[in-house]
Amino acid sequence: MIERIFPPGAPQPRGPYSPAVRAGDTIYVAGQVPIDPVSGQVVLGDVQSETRQVLTNIQNILAGCGATMADVVRCGVYLTNAGDFQAMNEVYAEFFGASKPARTTIIVAALPLKEAKIEIDAVAYKPR
Repeated sequence: MIERIFPPGAPQPRGPYSPAVRAGDTIYVAGQVPIDPVSGQVVLGDVQSETRQVLTNIQNILAGCGATMADVVRCGVYLTNAGDFQAMNEVYAEFFGASKPARTTIIVAALPLKEAKIEIDAVAYKPR
């Protein structure tokens, strides 16, 4: 069974996609950029503040699916500046602690939300 999930407290998608999709026991969280879900505004700043907003969005989406950050098994991180890696990594570690999901980090020329410095997607495993 596949379920498309639009949890409360998640930023509204800016395109034809779901914030999360549950396929069996696996939850796929769409790439998140630093958008405040209440105002719908982009939260721009240094990469640490943007990373914090992105991971908070992922955390809220997972909560709406009955999961937590500890259930995340993989993340994809997309940065527009390789020099931001260490600062991003510090905030990332705050959110994941000892759970340490598998991760790919890719440096990209730009993101669809042009001003953003970071986008992160996630895959979680949470048996029903």
